Amino acid sequence: MRTFDVVVVGAGPAGSTAAYRLAAAGASVLLVDKERLPRDKPCGGGVTIRAARELPFSIEPVVEDVVDRFELRVDYSKGFERSSPKPLCLMTQRRRLDEFLARKAEEAGAQFRDGVPAAFDDGEVVIGGERIGASVIVGADGVNGVTARTFGLGLGHGHGVALEGNAPLAARYRGKLVLELGVVPGGYGWVFPKGDHVNVGVGGWQSEGPRLREHLRRLCAEHGADYTQLQQLRGYRLPFRRTGSIVASNRLLLVGDAAGLVDPLSGDGMYEAFVSARLAAEAVIGGELETYAPRVLAELGPLHAASWTAKYALDRFPRMTFTIARAPLAWSVISRLVRGDLKDPSAARGLSRAPLRALDALGRLAAA
Repeated sequence: MRTFDVVVVGAGPAGSTAAYRLAAAGASVLLVDKERLPRDKPCGGGVTIRAARELPFSIEPVVEDVVDRFELRVDYSKGFERSSPKPLCLMTQRRRLDEFLARKAEEAGAQFRDGVPAAFDDGEVVIGGERIGASVIVGADGVNGVTARTFGLGLGHGHGVALEGNAPLAARYRGKLVLELGVVPGGYGWVFPKGDHVNVGVGGWQSEGPRLREHLRRLCAEHGADYTQLQQLRGYRLPFRRTGSIVASNRLLLVGDAAGLVDPLSGDGMYEAFVSARLAAEAVIGGELETYAPRVLAELGPLHAASWTAKYALDRFPRMTFTIARAPLAWSVISRLVRGDLKDPSAARGLSRAPLRALDALGRLAAA
């Protein structure tokens, strides 16, 4: 029976980055994915500079656009645009990003097998019918993965839902990320620029699932896209970790979406994927698996708590929240958060705390 220090199940951003870090540190690593790469995944494909700074290498080879401007509107009415002298977000596609990250892990020394499903038998890993020995298992197979279910972890996650598709690129979207607030309960609509198209999508509470097509039709109409001609139309679930949800047990660590690590306000999981990958690798290399779960909570807890507060405020009081967000002091905080210059909103100082206090009060009122 072949044995490895670590078997990583799932070659998405979290899994491949964990595999890279582990292999680079000298561990023997097997990275597996049930699908052949390159393969696409439903995802807006935005990597904030905050997330990119978590990586030990550049993803420039797969970047299709660089965003330095945000346009925000509420209820499809007049909005505002803010810009940054520095990049805010890197736009890519999952079929390109995931293969790039998997190959980086391979270059670092990890063995990579794609197109082979993983299963478990009495706690042991079975890859393509072959039993594999592993000291540690990293579950990175996403919201619908088998790893967490098999070991009884990650139970009780809340879920959001999203629907997206691709439309021809209009020049006015180049370098700009568009967010439509107050148009989907529990979420928003978006237009993200890519190399030769824009990704248009809507997301919100799980209860909005039956109405997502209607929401997406409206978004397309507002931006001059033909809903009937959208390419790669697909829906998906977004996991939100709840208090008490277990992300590690004995020799198993869950990372990324498999652990429910998605920002509740933005629905973005890239930053969380890269952070959890780093923490998992450090726990394994240090021989201290028990430190993983508390470190995840310490790193991501304050940011997610602030995101929940803002989400409730936006959902119940969209126009008041929008008014706060358009304040120049608020943009200073937003841009620094997106770039990773602020760890979380509580790190803001001085006058920039004023809009945050107003948003916090609004969120608490909305959640009451």
